[in-house]
Amino acid sequence: MDLKLKVLTYNIHKGFPLHRRKYVLAEMRQAIRSTKADLVLLQEILGHHPKEEQDSLGEMETSSQLEYLADTIWTHFAYGKNAVYTSNNHGNALLSRYPIIRWENIDISTNRYEKRGLLHAEVGLPDWKSRFHVLCVHLDLTEKGRQKQVQQIIRRVKQNIAADEPLILAGDFNDWLKNLCEDFERELGLREAYSLCHGQCAKTFPSWWPLLSLDRIYIRGFEVSQAEVISDSEWRDLSDHRPLAADLILPQKPER
Repeated sequence: MDLKLKVLTYNIHKGFPLHRRKYVLAEMRQAIRSTKADLVLLQEILGHHPKEEQDSLGEMETSSQLEYLADTIWTHFAYGKNAVYTSNNHGNALLSRYPIIRWENIDISTNRYEKRGLLHAEVGLPDWKSRFHVLCVHLDLTEKGRQKQVQQIIRRVKQNIAADEPLILAGDFNDWLKNLCEDFERELGLREAYSLCHGQCAKTFPSWWPLLSLDRIYIRGFEVSQAEVISDSEWRDLSDHRPLAADLILPQKPER
């Protein structure tokens, strides 16, 4: 019996639109919920709500952005803290309907100005024989930095994940030059989900008029039945990115 899995990756821009006029995390939570995703990979998520916004958030039960977004929908989650500053911190996160067996955040920063991490989680499937791996990333703005980070990702996968284990690698790759797909396929056997469906990478940035292909969902051991950039008008005034979603199929047999 195959497992059907919906995956969403989204750079939430710390809960603000590009011009930071309004804190829109509540609207983001509702929009993310509406996708009915099983796995949500987030970039630029804050450790807690901004101090200047907390007085106006009486309905928010927790000071953590991650717990607020996860709520009762995704009962398993992990946060990789990458950048730490005086009043807050931010990084990558994973929300999951399935148990996260273990996770680790690996520092892949290449300079002191861009603190980046690789969040690696192993996800378990109750009553199924195997598990799968999920890697959430947000890469550098510079090509030189990205190439170094790609090599770190490749080493991490080769050293820690068996070649026959299913893998999802997703996030904001900042790869507007479209150089990374070939490297990931050649070295790791990863294919990009949207490209498999549409023949090219998805345009996700900027949200109001997407021109650049920054966000990706790479897969190994999965089949993809559908992939889309979510372009409903409600998303355009949230983050500066549009979310990317893929419906995946994991061929699997339940344990007897």
